[in-house]
Amino acid sequence: MRQTTSKAGSSAHRRSLAAAIAGVALLAGVTAANAQSTGIASCDEFLTKYDACVGSKVPEAQRAMYKTQIDQTRKAWVDMAKNPSTKATMEATCKQTMDATKASLTAYGCSF
Repeated sequence: MRQTTSKAGSSAHRRSLAAAIAGVALLAGVTAANAQSTGIASCDEFLTKYDACVGSKVPEAQRAMYKTQIDQTRKAWVDMAKNPSTKATMEATCKQTMDATKASLTAYGCSF
């Protein structure tokens, strides 16, 4: 009887472990997609700080809106960074965006 209980427990543990690993892999894929680099240090710094702030301090009910906005910004910046004529202005654009965004996120206790 002990052997049966042990096998059942072991099997349940393996399924639980497999589910946890699958969840981590899925989360890593989402994080990797969101963490796509622009190749511009100030832009990537802003995106990282914004993600951390929204993920940890913005109330759950409002997070989706902020995440949608940053995903659109990230995509636009990645596209701009690929274009030599717009890449030259990216450093200033990202710094201006960070300065403008700081004020709106300070209400949530975020600081960059």
